[in-house]
Amino acid sequence: MSHALSPQETVCAVVVTHERRELLGECLAAVAAQSRPPDHVLVIDNASTDGTAGMVAAEHPEAELLVLDRNEGGAGGFHEGMRRALAGGWTWLWLMDDDTVPQPDCLERLLEGPSDAAVLAPKVVWTDGRIHPMNPPRLVVEDTDALVDGFERGAVPLRWCTFPGSLVRAAAAQRHGLPRKEFFIWSDDIDFTARVLRHEPGFFVPAGVAVHKTRSAAAPWAGGARFYYAVRNSLWLLRGDALRPKERAFQVLLLAGQVQRHLSHEGWSRRALATVARGLFDGLR
Repeated sequence: MSHALSPQETVCAVVVTHERRELLGECLAAVAAQSRPPDHVLVIDNASTDGTAGMVAAEHPEAELLVLDRNEGGAGGFHEGMRRALAGGWTWLWLMDDDTVPQPDCLERLLEGPSDAAVLAPKVVWTDGRIHPMNPPRLVVEDTDALVDGFERGAVPLRWCTFPGSLVRAAAAQRHGLPRKEFFIWSDDIDFTARVLRHEPGFFVPAGVAVHKTRSAAAPWAGGARFYYAVRNSLWLLRGDALRPKERAFQVLLLAGQVQRHLSHEGWSRRALATVARGLFDGLR
């Protein structure tokens, strides 16, 4: 691989949490145990009431803690956390939710990725080792030359990815803007990384592995009433500036498939139909 970490390059881990003190503790322990630990750890607490702030202060005093006045969701947490980290002047931002547990060499492997990358994404798995259905990266497979070049460097060209364990160059976030708060949860990371990688290169680095410890290995269509955000935010993604024209068609088909799966999973109940209708209405407003 071509990346050689210079002494001037630094990493700030940005961890967003809400009401999951025990999971956060496991995440922070894994971050601290990295073979190449980050230079700084920033925890963004989305107004938790379960003693999260006290736990961080007592058990992880090395971490900086930013407590928000209200729960702004993952999107708002990453927006505020990345804003604070950019002010700190770090070279890289290592992003994760509180239920992300990076393997001991995850950050080291990511930093061995191609030196021209704006985003480096790890392999995100569930607790049983399979790729997590919420976190598959969108790879660039149409450009054969780029694909072969990436394989030779131990990475695959990336079009977009989710945040758990991803490494973002701070300068790229400054050039293309922060995650959009209004997404609240879901698709804010796809919107952000697709915006950045529409103009700059990114890579999937499968040697870096992070475990996403959700309760189940379920996709958003199985999210009950929260599927509203998947519908609304998919439409916002379609209407925004992150996707190329051909990618919009892919997104339409993806959304249609998710809606069909959600309605079937919920037995075509009135509640499920109302969830989809609200998402469509608010996504088109």
